Amino acid sequence: MSTPGDIGSFTVWDYVVFAAMLLISAIIGIYYAFAGGGQKTSADFLMGGRSMTAVPVALSLTASFMSAVTVLGTPSEVYRFGAMFSIFGITYTLVVIITSEVYLPVFYRLGITSTYEYLELRFNKYVRLLGTGLFIIQTILYTGIVIYAPALALNQVTGFNLWGAVVATGVVCTFYCTMGGLKAVVWTDVFQVGIMVAGFSSVIIRTVVVKGGIAPILNDSYYGDRLNFWDFDPNPLQRHTFWTIVIGGTFTWTGIYGVNQSQVQRYIACKNRFQAKMSLYINLLGLWAILACAVLSGLGMYSIYRDCDPWSAKFVSAPDQLMPYLALDILRDYPGLPGLFVACAYSGTLSTVSSSINALAAVTVEDLIRPYFKSLNETKLSWISKGTSLVYGVICIAMAALASLMGGLLQAALSIFGMVGGPLLGLFTLGILFPFANPTGAIVGLLFGFTVSLWVGIGSQIYSPLLIRSLPKNLSIAGCNFTSIQSNWTSTTALPVLTTLISEAQERPALADNWYSLSYLYFSTIGTIVAVAVGVIVSLLTGGLKQNIHPDFLLTSQDFSYAEFFSSCCKAKETEEVKVLNWKPHFDADPDVAPGTDNPAFNHLEMHDTEKKEKMNGIHT
Repeated sequence: MSTPGDIGSFTVWDYVVFAAMLLISAIIGIYYAFAGGGQKTSADFLMGGRSMTAVPVALSLTASFMSAVTVLGTPSEVYRFGAMFSIFGITYTLVVIITSEVYLPVFYRLGITSTYEYLELRFNKYVRLLGTGLFIIQTILYTGIVIYAPALALNQVTGFNLWGAVVATGVVCTFYCTMGGLKAVVWTDVFQVGIMVAGFSSVIIRTVVVKGGIAPILNDSYYGDRLNFWDFDPNPLQRHTFWTIVIGGTFTWTGIYGVNQSQVQRYIACKNRFQAKMSLYINLLGLWAILACAVLSGLGMYSIYRDCDPWSAKFVSAPDQLMPYLALDILRDYPGLPGLFVACAYSGTLSTVSSSINALAAVTVEDLIRPYFKSLNETKLSWISKGTSLVYGVICIAMAALASLMGGLLQAALSIFGMVGGPLLGLFTLGILFPFANPTGAIVGLLFGFTVSLWVGIGSQIYSPLLIRSLPKNLSIAGCNFTSIQSNWTSTTALPVLTTLISEAQERPALADNWYSLSYLYFSTIGTIVAVAVGVIVSLLTGGLKQNIHPDFLLTSQDFSYAEFFSSCCKAKETEEVKVLNWKPHFDADPDVAPGTDNPAFNHLEMHDTEKKEKMNGIHT
């Protein structure tokens, strides 16, 4: 072990490992730019020709949103607040089940490319444009954060220019995404998730060796109050409890996995619905593995630095720099391993940014260009898709500057998804679960949900929650080899914390402590509930019960996995009437004849295949 504050630096082998990761990622992009005749159509570029299988898609799903934010943010979270973050393992399970059983069947059945295409099928083009706009804003902001995150790691452990690293990140992932499309995104993700696991594993194994086994790490964590798994406090103002993580986290991550284009685009690109569902369940194993690695890294970090916290001692300037600091500290005697960890963080960013750029290109082409420029053929749309990928890459690099002004990376990222993703999740839920929801209810519900979630989200940035709501565990500098250090609020001194609490209570308005202090994980919950509640009420008041909606746009009893199983076993008749689970359909005519709907929204859109064209001709009048 090195003296605190005196860590090593990058060697030639570290740069070789790091450069190899970048080079392999670029080669994958170049390969898929030309493999199989290249990306001839927009469907090839954006959807991989709808020929993907479960395992690579599952690994890609794991890599995309368990990214540099996880590599850097989660170990720091565990180090400062304890292992309660591991409760997200329950959350991920619920999210995968809900996504695969509720949202995936509807999207896959319709054969859509953009999830927002569903909004026009179900409601009208104005709802679609609203959803598309919110997604673009949300994704650009989030991508800015995940570009900035590994740049922090590089700046901390190598001395690279911070903004030079930001630009390099954006350029590399924009290159292979623009060259190879969705297939390049998926297969680089497969490679990069392996790098992520390897980087985490190197830190965990070395930590165990340094401490002489796993038992000392667990012992230090226990006596340091880091093994705090169960806190059943129902108070929604507490930052992390069992309920905020399971309930709030489920809403937040369902907004990501269930309806976010970046994720949905991958699993609906599978060659059949079984492969699509399997990709989600295999992905769950990956989520558990990455979460376990991140939590173990955080506990190991605490065990090593329990007597000399690098942040309190000012050896690092931000909590998100703790993990790269630890990696270079304990791996300094093993050339190449510090480079492997930084490649781990960088891989997380490349996987997330490339999938975001590909998704942004997809919604732009499918929602904003194809419906209004019908004369464009597939070849031209393919080139437009590549051009929009390039443009969005440049925009995301520029937006990384905004991330530098935000607080902790992990909370900032999830807050953005909560504020925007919650209302969007409510909008899709209205369409899939409530047959009487109409366009008026959808628009009003979305706007109300977005306004409320934005209100509480912005308020929480202006008035940070009281320390009593998110007070981190004690951190010590007693073992540092110096005598005078200006400690921050994370030190073990109780008096400054008490003084700060009293000062905050005197200066803050009452609304800040009862509304803006809501756990950031509940931002999505609030947005979803408000959007659904307002949408239902407005729809009922504006004649929603009078419209007829085809079952293909709704969740049906045959969409569940058990129904597929029994149907295949019992050889159920294909002519059996589809039953809508959630509401009595408003038509009693021949089930083979579509009843029509009050919403003529989708008449003008060009269909992508014959089957969809025939279906739509029967549905809309």
